[in-house]
Amino acid sequence: MDLDLVFLGTAASMPTAQRGPAALMVRRGSERLLFDCGEGTQRQLQRSAIGLPDLQEIFLTHYHADHFLGLPGMLKTFALRGRDETPLTVYGPRGLRELFNRLRPFVGRLPYPLTLIELEPGERLERADYALEAFAVEHGLDAVGYALVEQERPGRFDVAAADALGVPDGPARGRLQSGQEVALPDGRTVTPAEVLGEARPGRKLVLTGDTAPSPLVVQAAHAADLLVHEASFLAEEAERARETLHSTAADAAEVGRLAQVGLLALTHVSPRYFGPELEAEAREVFPDTVVPRDFDVIEVPFPERGAPQLVKSGARPPRAEAEVPMIERMSGMVQVAVAGDVAEAEEMQEILRNAGIDSSIEQSPEEDAVNLLVPEAELETAKEAIEALTEPDELISEP
Repeated sequence: MDLDLVFLGTAASMPTAQRGPAALMVRRGSERLLFDCGEGTQRQLQRSAIGLPDLQEIFLTHYHADHFLGLPGMLKTFALRGRDETPLTVYGPRGLRELFNRLRPFVGRLPYPLTLIELEPGERLERADYALEAFAVEHGLDAVGYALVEQERPGRFDVAAADALGVPDGPARGRLQSGQEVALPDGRTVTPAEVLGEARPGRKLVLTGDTAPSPLVVQAAHAADLLVHEASFLAEEAERARETLHSTAADAAEVGRLAQVGLLALTHVSPRYFGPELEAEAREVFPDTVVPRDFDVIEVPFPERGAPQLVKSGARPPRAEAEVPMIERMSGMVQVAVAGDVAEAEEMQEILRNAGIDSSIEQSPEEDAVNLLVPEAELETAKEAIEALTEPDELISEP
């Protein structure tokens, strides 16, 4: 069963040119679960390789505007494209019904069934082979995080043991693997314990939403394969983080370390930052940390198959060569910027990548410098992208 997490919005408070407000999609097999729905989430989905599916479940962590403003528009889009029978359930902490009462003038009547379910910390939604658990976070209002916890799986099937016991090939072995006893033609009964190894753990995925660092989160995230934790600030803004009940990158990393998670992903990035500086601060405390960008994906395999992995731009649609203007494919590469080192050049490459511009790095003839090159046809656009995201924005005072 495939399990991954698509980052549709990784910004704090407001959208930027490269990051949308909070939105995460969990894909588990054929299921699609959306967590938070910031402004523009439906467009992020349409820009991605996923498209806009007829979601059946949406989970809100709390009711600050940057976490739900995309919801009214998405609900109306579902209606406009003819959805009338597929039900939709929206979950959230206390206050969900009041929120929808206030949104009713904007949403109007919907032609499909809509159910609102308020969850208290500690409540579990039981599914066939996993559960979704709401847990308390520290954000100064009714707010919850969510943990997706899979059940244990049967141990590996011992073919040699089944052969020795005389279990025939076919349905009998399938029943044993699913935990059922099997009666053989000679009257003997074979139990699953005789042919299965030790039970194998399922996976655990934890999403905090907005929160200050909290022992409650450490407890909820214990031994998770993946913890997605907000990191709105660097440590230099620790006082501001405390005032607003947010976390610094170092705070989130300490939560990941104490919870002994497999991988920590930092999101809810303030417009002050690009991401690499948050990652560097966190890795001083917890090395297994990444800072995804919009349209990145984290794949979460079963534990015996390896650790979670960040796939950069994993949800972006492939760019077919035929769609690339001929002038771009034929023109040479020209210098757009000079970086002090490879790390700085790679940071600028990331900016350009998120703007849809390919680039390359070469060593500059000048000592201790690196040139960043782009296709000649993209030169002006690349300059604008770099300038827009490297100029300080002193108007932004909080995430």
